[in-house]
Amino acid sequence: MSHSEKATLFNKDEAKVNWHDKALWFVREKRDTAAYNVKGWEYLREVASGIKANVLSNLDNYLVQFEENAQKNGIKVHWASDAEEHNTIVHKILADKKATKVVKSKSMLTEECHLNPYLEAKGIEVIDTDLGERIVQLAKESPSHIVLPAIHKTKEEVDELFQEHLGTTPSNGNPEYLTNEARKHLRDKFLKADAAITGVNFAVAETGGFVVCTNEGNADMGVHLAKVHIACMGIEKIIPKEEHIGVFLRLLARSATGQPITTYSSHFNTPAPGTEMHIVVVDNGRTEQLGREDFRSSLHCIRCGACMNTCPIYRRSGGHSYDATIPGPIGSILSPGKDLKKYSSLPFASTLCGSCSNVCPVKINIHEQLYKWRQLIVKDVKQPLVKKSILKIAGVVLSKPKLYNLAGKSARFMLKYAPRFMVYSKLNAWGKARELPKVKNENFDDWYKEKRKNNG
Repeated sequence: MSHSEKATLFNKDEAKVNWHDKALWFVREKRDTAAYNVKGWEYLREVASGIKANVLSNLDNYLVQFEENAQKNGIKVHWASDAEEHNTIVHKILADKKATKVVKSKSMLTEECHLNPYLEAKGIEVIDTDLGERIVQLAKESPSHIVLPAIHKTKEEVDELFQEHLGTTPSNGNPEYLTNEARKHLRDKFLKADAAITGVNFAVAETGGFVVCTNEGNADMGVHLAKVHIACMGIEKIIPKEEHIGVFLRLLARSATGQPITTYSSHFNTPAPGTEMHIVVVDNGRTEQLGREDFRSSLHCIRCGACMNTCPIYRRSGGHSYDATIPGPIGSILSPGKDLKKYSSLPFASTLCGSCSNVCPVKINIHEQLYKWRQLIVKDVKQPLVKKSILKIAGVVLSKPKLYNLAGKSARFMLKYAPRFMVYSKLNAWGKARELPKVKNENFDDWYKEKRKNNG
């Protein structure tokens, strides 16, 4: 199914769509307030973008430097070319330690590699400990947002889910009660875990250490109770120096949720006595994306989700409509690079308004890359006949000034004198929440010519 078809399913529940839209826009507004309160915000964005550009231009050297320093610290470094190799490595580490119970903090990379079902098929229990991730895991769904995984769920739906899986009593979606019940449930999982898996937000080449950011402290709880810590990271997570961490931490939480800083920014450098620390460094198509000159800066992404919170399409179509690990505008750039045919509809799921680029903390030109993908897709992927016909007609009209002016006059006449039901009806979803401005008899060109004539 294409994005539009999946979005149509999400839009059947109009009240939920409106709630989803408002909830994400609320987060976007919090981001704006947090950003405007930082002196030199735009300079921070520029610096972060420059650091990431430097990393991508010297990625091989930084990765080697990181490995050398991590190994000096007692961390075991593994390399995976793709998702399959990543999963195999993680399973071997667990099997060697006879680990059968794993607690995992939020990691979009492990979602990308489909690690959970792989390990579960091997008889290993994997519990996602981020509350949002645990909710969608119980619902047997994928995250719909990279920072707010269960944003598509109402508190009443979570209430019913917990009743079914955790044996809770009905609470009419009481957030405090549900959170406390989740805490009790997860505490037992933390205490019995043999190993902990985390993602990586930033890996420092200079020190060989890495940083994991959470708001719930679940990564720390898992890592400090288990004897084995496995951190999984994409090759693009490298930053050169420890001093650069401050730049990204100031940008990340503000862009993601409007917070001054993530509640827990945990630094891991060496394993504690009697424990093991492993890090699995994964490519899985990133090198290929790096080689695409028009799209390489998409690897700057620090997974804040700001582009999703601001995108009018994402807010009203839901994350699952993208059918990809990373949804929204940034996902619509990354996904076609992995499977152009499967994800060919995603770059068209955009108004190209540029709001995503404006809020991106590392200044990725997202809307320009979406437009570039469109140009490539129409050449390589067969387009629907209706779409091709409409675009062909539009091309003819736009290329002929007289025809364009005639079309404009006809449209103005119809909008001014046509019965209201022709514009505002069930057949036109656009008119549900919008009111057209009053239509004037002349266009700008006519107005401009008249003004010039009158002014001599």
